[in-house]
Amino acid sequence: MQRKPVTNWANRKKFQTKNLWAGILFGLGFVAFVDETVFHQLLHWHKFYDKSTVALGLVSDGLFHAFSWFATVGALYLVADLRRRDALWHKVFWGGKLIGGGAFQLYDGTIQHKVMRIHQIRYDVDLVPYDVVWNGSAVVMIAAGLLLLRSANQDARGTKQVEPRVA
Repeated sequence: MQRKPVTNWANRKKFQTKNLWAGILFGLGFVAFVDETVFHQLLHWHKFYDKSTVALGLVSDGLFHAFSWFATVGALYLVADLRRRDALWHKVFWGGKLIGGGAFQLYDGTIQHKVMRIHQIRYDVDLVPYDVVWNGSAVVMIAAGLLLLRSANQDARGTKQVEPRVA
């Protein structure tokens, strides 16, 4: 008969912030990667910096890609450490991923597109539908991430702290 593994809630709570930051970095890196791959490279809708030459736009895309890569790799180092410590808390990590990805997308859609005007989603089209979908999906991701974090905290509060038995 296999014994169900005991969840180490004390360890999870101790590393809750690290789980959250691993998720935030991963979500940020993942959404930035998807943005750059789909909208910059495949669809050619814009570059990271569109207010100059094509060459400078390509360099800015390269720097943007490096940023997304380093955020993702950094997140995976944190995940590896959490797994080694038996402290990976999936709900907190996924909540962080949604918050990080949504926050990046909302920052991109509001600050970079509207305030700084370094690029738009597309050019020569009505931007309102694009802005609504882009920023709306960011808000949905952030809200879903916050709900997951709330659920994780309720799980931790509602679970009796059980120490594993030593045979």
